[in-house]
Amino acid sequence: MLSVRGLNAAYGRAHILFDIALRASKGEVVVLLGRNGAGKSTTLKSIIGLLRPLSGEILMRERSVSRLKPYQIARLGLGYVPEERRIFTDLTVMENLEVGRQARREDAPYWTPTRLFELFPNLGRMQDRLGGRMSGGEQQMLTIARTLMGNPAAILLDEPSEGLAPVIVEQMALTIRALKQEGLTVLVSEQNLRFAHAVADRAYIIEKGHIRYSGTMSDLESNGAVREQYLSV
Repeated sequence: MLSVRGLNAAYGRAHILFDIALRASKGEVVVLLGRNGAGKSTTLKSIIGLLRPLSGEILMRERSVSRLKPYQIARLGLGYVPEERRIFTDLTVMENLEVGRQARREDAPYWTPTRLFELFPNLGRMQDRLGGRMSGGEQQMLTIARTLMGNPAAILLDEPSEGLAPVIVEQMALTIRALKQEGLTVLVSEQNLRFAHAVADRAYIIEKGHIRYSGTMSDLESNGAVREQYLSV
């Protein structure tokens, strides 16, 4: 569904990503783990087109999207949930969802507000609430729901557990597992190893812009040396 080959990216003269390679298959949850500043968010921004890569190839369903604009990539069925959430604070929950609406896709789950309120019951109870009057966890749910209104075949989640209360983090894990059951491809950037274990099939570890590890979550769980070297604080 999604593959990245030889990706290099920079901010000005600062080279951030070095020959990044990763893949995510249909219905698979893949996590990109790393410390702060390792290059996780830059990788996701490069994939969705917010940062133009220096070189490399980004493919969705074997089609190159490396030179497309973000809106063009989104129309091909790739959703993106930024770490900053970026909801419309002066719009209601329902209005935020309508902003994200796209046409139905043959190869992706079809989402309506009714289905999303089943996935996020809290949102269903606050349909007329302004985004600016919601808690951080509720805003995170709304951001994901708004992205799902675009009926993506794959979705990028940037630090979805960051700054959330433990009970909300648990709800987020249940949500990601539900998306997997729907056949959605999910690529998550994360620091929280426990959260990653709860949701992911496979993991990549990025450090200083280089992929240092690739393997299953069970293999990572049994590899204390790798966790200590690249993930310990």
